Amino acid sequence: MTQVYSKALDKTISTARIIGRLEGKTKGPSIVFFGGIHGNETAGVFALKEVFDQLSSINIQGNAIAVSGNLKALETNQRYIDSDLNRLWTHSNLEAIETSDATNCEQKEQNELFQILKDIISSNTGPFYFIDLHTTSSKTLPFITINDALINRKFSYLFPVPIVLGIEEYLNGPLLSYINELGYVSLGFESGQHNDKDAISNSISFIHLALAHSKVLKPESIAGLPIYHNQLKGQSRGLDKIYEVVYMHEIRNGDAFQMNLGFESFESINKGTFLAQNNGIKINSKYSAKLFMPLYQKKGREGFFLIREIKPFFLRLSETLRTYNVDKLLVILPGISWDNKKKHVLKVNLKVPVSFAKSFFHLLGYRNKYVNSTHIKLFNREKIAKVNMYKNEFWFKK
Repeated sequence: MTQVYSKALDKTISTARIIGRLEGKTKGPSIVFFGGIHGNETAGVFALKEVFDQLSSINIQGNAIAVSGNLKALETNQRYIDSDLNRLWTHSNLEAIETSDATNCEQKEQNELFQILKDIISSNTGPFYFIDLHTTSSKTLPFITINDALINRKFSYLFPVPIVLGIEEYLNGPLLSYINELGYVSLGFESGQHNDKDAISNSISFIHLALAHSKVLKPESIAGLPIYHNQLKGQSRGLDKIYEVVYMHEIRNGDAFQMNLGFESFESINKGTFLAQNNGIKINSKYSAKLFMPLYQKKGREGFFLIREIKPFFLRLSETLRTYNVDKLLVILPGISWDNKKKHVLKVNLKVPVSFAKSFFHLLGYRNKYVNSTHIKLFNREKIAKVNMYKNEFWFKK
């Protein structure tokens, strides 16, 4: 058993890899929660332990499982030991750990999680829901991050918190990006600041709502469900809108990055605002936007993000364009072709004015994932989403 300490509660709990499991007598949805993928983010582990202990005797449909992420890092309250577990989920890394011995702490953790993930998918019929619980080093509202697929959007709309799209364009190897590539609904929920009590209570509220919205639990069987909804709505302070990442400051090996004190996620800033220093050089905001996840801890490669609200018109437009597969017409344009026969990866010549076209590619569900000296490859989540698995769910029809 691993001992996990919460500074917010001044309390230690014991947990194994599987925090809790609820199994119904009838087939139904499967929902999987991950907590503590980063070892200094303990709120999700504490919340999952409380909820699954509380619901242990309730009848459910399908099954629910709560999984601890980085056990070694949780025990030492560090983001990671050797490498960031939430940046390792690439196909090449997964092939490596299955064909050879894991060489560092996080690879061993990843291999165990990977085997659990494969077993869940192979032994159940779905629909599947995957939820990854996190916290941030800065003060923040609770919010959802998703890879930009319509199945993720539609399910996320059920929760009264801000939703941030497009983060997959800036990160390489998150767990949920890998799961999304398998075609399943997957959401990240950031519940608050690492050592804030609200981060635990927000996670508890979110877990209950996710169990209800997935229909693993009947809503009427969850006492106080409206209270959980109102908890998150109140914490969101009227900013429960849809946003898109427009910039990320990357911290490279050897950089001395220092975020200026006092900034919070979702704080509005003007172009030119002095945000941080990197190697002694001032970093000013390139945009008037909202600041997102400023880094106030030593470990981490993302100094801060900038986000902007997406207007409802463009959200509706993107859904229409994707529904009618308008992206098929893109390859008649010069410099744009399919990268493979499956037709879910576009290859765009860098001579095409991509800065102008980028927002249009986003409307169609394409995100920048690979760049070389001559081309950009854009990957589409819609082509691999298992829509048929979810098309009869109440939230999909909304």
